[in-house]
Amino acid sequence: MTPRPAHKGDLKSFLNQKVQLFNTADFIPNDPISIPHQYTKLQDIEITGFWTAMLSWGQRKTIINKATSLFQLMDNAPYDFIVNHEEKDRAKLLSFKHRTFQPLDTLYFLAFFQQYYKKHHSLEEAFAKHIDKDSEHIGAALSGFHQTFFDLENAPQRTRKHVATPDRKSTCKRLNMFLRWMVRTDEAGVDFGLWNSIDPSQLLIPYDVHVDRIARRFNLVDRKQKDWKTVLELSSNLKEMCPEDPIKYDYALFGIGVLEKSF
Repeated sequence: MTPRPAHKGDLKSFLNQKVQLFNTADFIPNDPISIPHQYTKLQDIEITGFWTAMLSWGQRKTIINKATSLFQLMDNAPYDFIVNHEEKDRAKLLSFKHRTFQPLDTLYFLAFFQQYYKKHHSLEEAFAKHIDKDSEHIGAALSGFHQTFFDLENAPQRTRKHVATPDRKSTCKRLNMFLRWMVRTDEAGVDFGLWNSIDPSQLLIPYDVHVDRIARRFNLVDRKQKDWKTVLELSSNLKEMCPEDPIKYDYALFGIGVLEKSF
């Protein structure tokens, strides 16, 4: 079991060491972020990153395999397929399922992306337009994006559960993970840092069971529930340790949580 540092200064130093340990190129192959790393075009990275993040529950190996099969159905050119496909081309994607993500959800994702990218260059605008540089965090961006994403006529009610919103008190783990991928940047090169309209200091922690367990061990969370307010609490405490890039500690908390038997 990973020991608990005795003092706050010791905890910061300890977590910084773990960030350096896990935030390396070796992290990529076994993580869902490996999927968008297979692409170079901005829109391909955004589409595969977002869709993979939305499918990210369960074992990481399974997530990677399912996302790989999904984009193979798009000839490994998702942006080109999505923008140019016709209704008849959607038939081959009806075989795709992942846990509760069903063909109807796939069809809606295709419909949204097709209409969105015909009008916009980047998915960044769909998030960034809801906040500014003075916003404390990205909460309003997540709420606004949810409204944008489901603004199409006849948006299926069932698909809404696959794209979270703070308005339902969700931790929004998968959205926060996707935004970490798009916004954060450093020399390690795991996160892409492709978006500039959102500042890394505004990001929030992707809160899952591993992060929750380790954060509580280190007394970084007091709130008993696992909800949106808990995300804000932990993110605020991480920001005290690194105001400009608090979510780098996702690597430390997640890494310890998943691999702590190695320590």
